[in-house]
Amino acid sequence: MATAPPPVNRLTIEALLETYASGLRDRRLMLVHGHYPASAAETFTVRLGDEPRRVHVSNQTSVLGIVDAWQRHRGDASRDGDVLVVTSGIGDEHLGWDVKGHAVKRRTLTVENAEIVKQRFGARELDPRMYRETWLLEALLDAEPHGGWQRTGSVLTRDAAVRALLVARLGLARPGEGTAEVAIDADAMLAWSRTPAGPARFSELDAHERGELAHWLGETSGAAVPVLMSLVETGRGADAMARGLLGAAMADPATGPDTVLAVGGLFGQVRRADVLAFSDAVAGTLTRWIGEARHNDEARHRVNAVIERADLLALDAGLTDALRTSRFLQSSFDAQLRAVAQELTHSAVRAEGTLNDLEGHALAGLYRHRIDVAEMAVRIARWLVTPPAPVESVAYGVRTHLAEWGWVDRALNALWTGDPAGDPVIDRAYRDLYDAGRARRDGIDEQFARRLAGWTRTAAGGNPGGCLLVENVLAEVAAPLCDREASPLVLLLDGMSSAAAVQIGEEAERDGWIEAVPRPESGEQLQRLAAVSMLPSVTRISRASLLTGRALTGGQSTEAAGFADFWQQRRQTGALFHKASIEGPSGQRLSEELAAALASDAVVGAVLNTIDDALDHGQQGERTQWRTADITFLRELLAAAKAYGRPVLLVADHGHVLERGTHGASKSGGAESARWRTGIPEEGEIELSGPRVLEGGGTIVVPWREDIRYTPRKAGYHGGASLAEVTVPLLVLLPSPDGMPKDWQVLPREKATPSWWAAPKARDEEMPGTADENRAKPARRRPRPAGEGLFAETEVAVAPVSLGSSVVSSSVYSAQKEYVRRAPEAKVVAEVIDALAEAGETMSPAALAAAISATGRVKRNIDGFIATMQRLLNVEGYPVLAFIDSGHTVKLDVRLLRTQFQLEGPRT
Repeated sequence: MATAPPPVNRLTIEALLETYASGLRDRRLMLVHGHYPASAAETFTVRLGDEPRRVHVSNQTSVLGIVDAWQRHRGDASRDGDVLVVTSGIGDEHLGWDVKGHAVKRRTLTVENAEIVKQRFGARELDPRMYRETWLLEALLDAEPHGGWQRTGSVLTRDAAVRALLVARLGLARPGEGTAEVAIDADAMLAWSRTPAGPARFSELDAHERGELAHWLGETSGAAVPVLMSLVETGRGADAMARGLLGAAMADPATGPDTVLAVGGLFGQVRRADVLAFSDAVAGTLTRWIGEARHNDEARHRVNAVIERADLLALDAGLTDALRTSRFLQSSFDAQLRAVAQELTHSAVRAEGTLNDLEGHALAGLYRHRIDVAEMAVRIARWLVTPPAPVESVAYGVRTHLAEWGWVDRALNALWTGDPAGDPVIDRAYRDLYDAGRARRDGIDEQFARRLAGWTRTAAGGNPGGCLLVENVLAEVAAPLCDREASPLVLLLDGMSSAAAVQIGEEAERDGWIEAVPRPESGEQLQRLAAVSMLPSVTRISRASLLTGRALTGGQSTEAAGFADFWQQRRQTGALFHKASIEGPSGQRLSEELAAALASDAVVGAVLNTIDDALDHGQQGERTQWRTADITFLRELLAAAKAYGRPVLLVADHGHVLERGTHGASKSGGAESARWRTGIPEEGEIELSGPRVLEGGGTIVVPWREDIRYTPRKAGYHGGASLAEVTVPLLVLLPSPDGMPKDWQVLPREKATPSWWAAPKARDEEMPGTADENRAKPARRRPRPAGEGLFAETEVAVAPVSLGSSVVSSSVYSAQKEYVRRAPEAKVVAEVIDALAEAGETMSPAALAAAISATGRVKRNIDGFIATMQRLLNVEGYPVLAFIDSGHTVKLDVRLLRTQFQLEGPRT
């Protein structure tokens, strides 16, 4: 029985033509043993030597057909010079010399796939194994890409050949990418499985070829890829990654047998070990995608598609409850976040522990906005269990509001909007917590309002009652900043509340600004300055009073003239810019006049209205924070100030409260503004009178409760007697410590943040080298030698050796110090180590500078000092001391420190 001729394609024909090009110089016929498909091109052009030749291919099944095809080709004048290739299964013995005599080599040519493969790859030799693998040779001839195979060298190895075949068959290469550059690993194959046509292309291949390719992938890419390919073969390739996420449950010893059986059913006949390897690969790939998804919408869509499909599969298989501890499922993330919310009403400590567990969920980075709100909720829960502090005075109230209660307002603002995903269970828990926090804040505001009513009757410039008055801010805060070479830039953010100020202060510190405050009197706390607004706390009174340095009412012209006059009296030039005079022409953010003023010696002031405008025009929306970039011109002005070495005073004229479903306009008459009126005070209101009340004939009624207004609804309001409205926050920012005013000092971030805002430092009594090691301890005692003193048995105190002292006394430190030029004194190095260990291993650079007894030069260049410390402590390059948080925090790895300096022994 005659065997069927082998299939040949256009690439095979071209290879034969190229091989026998010399014989075609004077011949126009080539006979080939093979079958050319009817669907392939019958006419095409190839280059034979230096000459392009047109080629016609005809597949024939009889001798007469071959003869007829040749005669028609010879007789067609339009084909003069063209080549005819006839493919057939007829042997030479059946053909006469009238045909064979005109053919190349005067015989039918047999296709030698191995020779053609060598030619197509530009190789002189093939891996010997390939001669026995008919499937591979035929597949290589069939799969050759349009641009040809990439040249691999003089010898074509089997691995290179299979790799090239796999890339071509599965479409793994990107445009312009060579075969050798394509990554073929679990990560790449998982990404391929998510492409629309990828799995379909593999399924269409011959079963033997699929098996061989899957086997090669298993040998070169690990155990995970064969599992993937088995899922692809059974039509489950598109959701292979989703199945891999569920497969991770099989690694948990707590997973019950029913769950293991259900998960195993998602994979078919696959061994448990292979399922776990596949799940690990999926987890690694998805983790990388999640990292990309934070800044890439396409990656986010890809991740969402996988986790949504995984949750559907879990639901269909009844596995949702069993997989609540999964690190990747959306349902498990939601369940764990609900657990945080439910713990809030029972225990802040338990809620915090549950939140810490949730931080380990793979989706935590993807849903950072939801984690952030949960973190705010935990902070409020922490604050609610702190002992309440009575409002002792107006001065105490405004200072404490900026130092603590403004942070409460910041967290409550975030809680008001609820869970960003709108989970009803979480929203209810947040609302309950918000109500509890708001009730406590209302109590504080009521106490403050009563103190304010008494203080206002007599308070004036000569009798401030211990307060910093808004009209004295320029004299008491801005003027001291003029003692240095560069004059200050006064930035008035109209309507900036303490909640907004603390956020902007955090961002300024991350941008390299140094915050400074007056050195406190003995026994007083180091904290930010806060002033008391004029009353009512509205713009036309408080802003004019602040910018002119005296209590008055007025608009922009009054402010500009008063600002210039204030500084002229102090032999300084003052220039104030409002919104219309700040913006520059096209292509220039700041006006030429403002830019010139910033480059001069003048004290420059600028009024930025973004916050107040947003409140007035309903643009606040659900905003829970104000970043530097959110306030028009703030970023540009801060950058200009830093460039000119100017200190910056960030200040408000008053604060604000937000619309939170208020009771609506009061029915009482005398309403003059949203938050003040004349008449008789009712519930939630108080009467204020005195020299600081510049409206209502010196007597007004104002609400201390946030939920009262007298005008139509807006996004927010000001003018009332709440702490959020009356407190005027001040932030003094220095571009470097050189501009520090006399009797001022750095305010480290740790000192500006309430103790309950940050999570308590974890303490491990069993771990050597923790922060506890460096806390104050009872001195050890040792016996004195007999005969000394009055009593032989008397003991003397021996001070414990600190961790820092142990390090600088070690032989490793001595050796390391030899390689560091101008190393700091051992005492200073020890102080750095002890300060960081005491603080729980992390501190801001400013806080570290304040904690050590270093020279002024070191404190002015704290970053350079820390770099030197890294050379001392980072033995063999290990990160004992490092910058984290984009360079805004210094971290000491105490455990690694003890290891590197050979201090691993138990604490004594």
